[in-house]
Amino acid sequence: MSQTSSPARLAAVRSRMATAAAADKRAADAVTLIAVSKTFAPEHIRPVLQAGHRVFGENRVQEAKAKWPQLRQDYPDISLHLIGPLQSNKAKEAVLLFDAIHSIDRPKIAEAVAEAMLKQGRRLQLFIEVNTGEEPQKAGVLPRETAGLLGFCRQELKLDIAGLMCIPPADEAPGIHFALLAKLAAELDLAQLSMGMSADFETAIHFGATHVRVGSEIFGPRA
Repeated sequence: MSQTSSPARLAAVRSRMATAAAADKRAADAVTLIAVSKTFAPEHIRPVLQAGHRVFGENRVQEAKAKWPQLRQDYPDISLHLIGPLQSNKAKEAVLLFDAIHSIDRPKIAEAVAEAMLKQGRRLQLFIEVNTGEEPQKAGVLPRETAGLLGFCRQELKLDIAGLMCIPPADEAPGIHFALLAKLAAELDLAQLSMGMSADFETAIHFGATHVRVGSEIFGPRA
């Protein structure tokens, strides 16, 4: 894979996404591809930008802050998504830098993001992260507590929550977790599903993903 250029890998991923969507009678543009550029330097990101891609994902606020302002100057139509855990003390910077946050997982984070958006006059696309595998070491609200967190966001903070996000346990079949997330989203009347990564994005599309987060299949292996 490392011998192929990132624009060629990007095209291959897009083709696979279109095929997976068509198999479930979904339009190819029903699924947003988030190119996960975490750990990759600007010189690795530019070829993907030059190939026309504009939606990117980062895990850490500090890393994104170091590399994206200059890239945004050159490509103002970039949409940047925070897909990693967010600390409340980084909420102000995150709201300034990102267009979407996929990792709202507790009231404290929701409050910090709501306050930052109000002060900055910005409205981001927000997802609640669900810990579908109920793994103690992982971020995310437990499935049974998702409705409560959503209610708090909507009623107390007046936040628009677009959808749900999950990262399935590494050692379990992802389809079970994608099905659970889709069921939860339907019950809570949420339209967006951020799920699926390099190894399982086609499965995620089958279960209704609206956003897939693909890194190594586009950029190559991480160091």
